[in-house]
Amino acid sequence: MGYDNKNIVLNELIGLKARVLKSLDKKQRGLSGIVIDETKNTLVMDTMKGSKRVVKKSSSFRFYFQDAHFDVDGNEIAFRPVERTEKAIKYYKKRAK
Repeated sequence: MGYDNKNIVLNELIGLKARVLKSLDKKQRGLSGIVIDETKNTLVMDTMKGSKRVVKKSSSFRFYFQDAHFDVDGNEIAFRPVERTEKAIKYYKKRAK
């Protein structure tokens, strides 16, 4: 399945290029890399400075897929990957196509 602005909150994030748009941690703002792991509360990104763990709920992200990008508030993806389809459906319904 391809990624679009609506279904990004339901799809697999590991392997996507990502950038931290907002974060309570000033050091993480602007951080970019490839998502290499994910837990309920964090994304782990492989960056130029090594692996970095970013808290989902206090951040917002831009994910890149092919020639498109999608902005996501961390609250929309703050679930275990296996639970995301079930629990993120409310955000899926709110997102614009």
